[in-house]
Amino acid sequence: MLSIYPACFFVEKNGYSVIFPDLNWLATNGKDEVEAMNMTVDCLAGYLYILEKDGEKAPEPSGIKDISLKEIARELDINPQNAFVSMVSVDVAEYAKKHFEKSVKKTLTIPAWLNKAALEKNINFSQTLQEALLAKVNML
Repeated sequence: MLSIYPACFFVEKNGYSVIFPDLNWLATNGKDEVEAMNMTVDCLAGYLYILEKDGEKAPEPSGIKDISLKEIARELDINPQNAFVSMVSVDVAEYAKKHFEKSVKKTLTIPAWLNKAALEKNINFSQTLQEALLAKVNML
């Protein structure tokens, strides 16, 4: 499902600052318009992905005409000259598959007797390793 939010792009000395006023003033930046837009998509996807993982509901997006660059610039003490608003869209589920949930193949060695015993009990090696690593890094 496509998520679309307005983002405010402000020209700075070293590139662009980007603000999502609807998302608790979520911000990112880029050295040029292309990098700023790429970072903006990544930032939006990451924020919405975390909200979903935490069981929180994303706020409704404002319409592009409801965004006042002058008010936002004044609140953030940013120069509104050459600023613009763009609607930014991302399919969070698809983006997450490619960027956040990508699996990494690991090769490991275990004793033959342990391998045999685990196979006899139909233990899923990948799942078991993931659970052990999560517990080890205190994420379980």
